[in-house]
Amino acid sequence: MKNSIRSIFLISTLAYSVSAIADEIVKIEQNEISTIGQMFEEGKVSGNIRSMYAGYNIKKENENDIYATALGGYLKYETAELNGFSAATAFATSHDLGFATGDKGVKQNDELSSSAGKYTVLSEAYLNYKYDDFNFRAGRQVIDTPLANSDDIRMIQNTFEAYIASYKFSNFNFMAGKLQKWQGYDAGLNDGWVKTGKDATYFSGAAYADDIIEASGWYYNITKLTNAAYFDTTLKYEINSDVSGTGAVQYLNESEIGLSGTKADIYGALVKLSAYGVTLSAAYNKSQKKAGKASFRGFGSGALFTNMDTMILDEIANDRNAKAMVGGISYEIEKLSLTYAYGDFDGGSDATGKKAHVVEQNIGLKYSVIEDKVLICALYAVQEDKENSTKTDNDWNRFQVTVTYSF
Repeated sequence: MKNSIRSIFLISTLAYSVSAIADEIVKIEQNEISTIGQMFEEGKVSGNIRSMYAGYNIKKENENDIYATALGGYLKYETAELNGFSAATAFATSHDLGFATGDKGVKQNDELSSSAGKYTVLSEAYLNYKYDDFNFRAGRQVIDTPLANSDDIRMIQNTFEAYIASYKFSNFNFMAGKLQKWQGYDAGLNDGWVKTGKDATYFSGAAYADDIIEASGWYYNITKLTNAAYFDTTLKYEINSDVSGTGAVQYLNESEIGLSGTKADIYGALVKLSAYGVTLSAAYNKSQKKAGKASFRGFGSGALFTNMDTMILDEIANDRNAKAMVGGISYEIEKLSLTYAYGDFDGGSDATGKKAHVVEQNIGLKYSVIEDKVLICALYAVQEDKENSTKTDNDWNRFQVTVTYSF
């Protein structure tokens, strides 16, 4: 996740390594609480207020440009810990501003607040139990794993109804759980809470991390769809505080359950070089053809290194060999970060002889102010269909600007 090109453009900080997931789950402070009253009195409120504009200039003939401006936020209350137990609830909401949003069903961009122009959800509601390095959480919650993650790049992040246990031992982290439903931008705001798999998704994972190496392995049983195994390894080398390098590899195997049509083998590699605020990156993914089969991106942004703001390899991997190459450059100085990424997604012939070739460019800006409480982000994306002479659904320009105040 943290190595994906797409992560450059996240509108809130999601720099999770696998080893940090357990830390996020068990971060509740212990203040020697002895009564239920104190448990609530010492609780914490957090969240954000967010406004976003997002519009598409559609190049396909007879299609309208779409745009929307929304105002919303996230409000969470988390109790203190009593004898290992704690609880939390959180609401997320997003409402289109009519004067700055296209007409519904015609020019409205429904990615921000659904086609109804409004979306409010009890996004988190969980009970947590912690004993030493063991943690168990039941209920609606935020999780970030390779094939199930929050993907907080629009107004409403993904959250999950789940039961998750984790255990931390030295440099190792272990996690297992059951995902029942999910909601958010990737799940489709018009659908609300939807199932993960026909019945549910069962998963487990293990990770190791130190100053030089990070490695993880994950298994997902997405019922009646696919059994997915994911592995990655990252090596880090720091010459000094200003110069460093990173190399990573990944592998995703998805085996078909029944006649679901989901089966894939995907390989990937990533290299990053950073020096004095400038980072150069190159990523590659290759999907091997499975006749008549498609790959499954997971519940969220997916795990592939080449994921762009919108385009991912899964979009063109159905019944064909497909590859993606993404190069990027970013520059960071104090509170300002500038990024450019170019992605080339090329698919061979499928059973009908049809090929695919899509290029996407992303230009991003981030600027934090007021002691990092306010984050201003802008993204300009251009997607082009290089395979077809006429304009298709893959021909458009997209602009998004976000202001987020966190507390």
